[in-house]
Amino acid sequence: MAQLGKDIFVAGEAPMPVGEAVAMLLARIPCVEGTETVPLIEAEGRVLARDLTAPIDLPSFDNSAVDGYAVRFCDLAAGAETILALGGRVAAGHALDHDDFGPNRSKVMNVIDSKSLERDAGGKPVATFPHPALAQGDLAGKAVRIFTGAAMPSGFDTVFMQEDCRTQDDRAVVLPPGLAEGANRRLAGEDIRAGAVALAKGRTLRPEDLGLAAALGITHLEVRRRLTAAIFSTGDEIVAPGKPLEVPKVYDANRFLLHALLHRLGVAVTDLGILVDDAQTIGTALREAAATHDLVLTSGGVSTGEEDHVKAALSNNGSLVFWRLAIKPGRPVAMGIIEGTPFVGLPGNPVAVFITFIAVVRPLVAALCGATYEPARLLPVTSAFSYKKKKGRREFVRVSLREEGPGAWVAEKYPVEGAAVLTSLTRTHGLVELPEEVTSVQPGDTVAYVDYGSIR
Repeated sequence: MAQLGKDIFVAGEAPMPVGEAVAMLLARIPCVEGTETVPLIEAEGRVLARDLTAPIDLPSFDNSAVDGYAVRFCDLAAGAETILALGGRVAAGHALDHDDFGPNRSKVMNVIDSKSLERDAGGKPVATFPHPALAQGDLAGKAVRIFTGAAMPSGFDTVFMQEDCRTQDDRAVVLPPGLAEGANRRLAGEDIRAGAVALAKGRTLRPEDLGLAAALGITHLEVRRRLTAAIFSTGDEIVAPGKPLEVPKVYDANRFLLHALLHRLGVAVTDLGILVDDAQTIGTALREAAATHDLVLTSGGVSTGEEDHVKAALSNNGSLVFWRLAIKPGRPVAMGIIEGTPFVGLPGNPVAVFITFIAVVRPLVAALCGATYEPARLLPVTSAFSYKKKKGRREFVRVSLREEGPGAWVAEKYPVEGAAVLTSLTRTHGLVELPEEVTSVQPGDTVAYVDYGSIR
């Protein structure tokens, strides 16, 4: 575990700006110790522990990007059609094929000095392909039938697409003018050169990363060990789904929301259930969870009411970093250190839990995992709503998108704004993020939108 000191942060009483809180977490939270080596097929979502250096060029040889005809550019006529005899055929994974020259086979064989050929036990010449004589120029002035991914014959540098050409009795091919030198040829190392960094440490591995590693011949990757987190909800009014619901009780949605959000980040989660509103009980649970986990998360009980005990339990058992963020929804957020383990107490309303998790817990998890933090991508869209807010506070508005033309997207605000309204998340597409300096939005204004699907 990270084992942070109590004095790693200096907290103030004023609500902390979101950007300042994130910068502080990324700068001061060390990553957990420990790595493991896992098979490539199991590495998706894990954090790469060290740079992956390409052991080979990718591709490792010049090859054709299309099905067609390989030529030497210097053999082409300038500004006119070129007719070249067919000198061979090469398919992906195979050398130049001497068994499929068709009517041209004897002509191709005739260009090879019989003295240069290997001979069988009876002294008869045996051609091996690609033969050195062919590689050094005996295919000059000829075209080779080639297929996608096949190795370019030595000295050949350009490929015509088959649909742009026509053949003459399978003996020759007619090539159109105008093709650029090197067209449809993939150069060795054009994807990545041997010795270059293919994947940087700290990268959260995605399917395409595993594809690149496999293409380089890699079978295993060293990754950071999986982060562990303990979660529980607080509140005498909370009951678990499946139990009888009596007035004024409510079912606990937050633990399930938090569990899914953490699981999406690759965190191993321990669910500690629901704790009653008692500072001593909460304090004991916090200490025990902190002793065996890398991170502790709770929801509820972090405001200033008489029955909000999480902040007091944190202060009595650890150190408080901050407990108010300049954010809406979700102002009461307690962050601190218990037993050397980071703790975050999130608000009680589920929408506030969702948004403060995105804003604060995501970067905290990235820091603990040793991952490169990638903020949610903000895309410009047009507002279809009016909105007023306080200066100095970052606010998140739940919206749905409507397309008003090719690439023209308009954001419509969900009609109910309450932080307890879960349908405001399930019936919308994403969030409009309004920075601290903004005080109002009018229809037609350009606003910054983040899609729920891009948040990971």
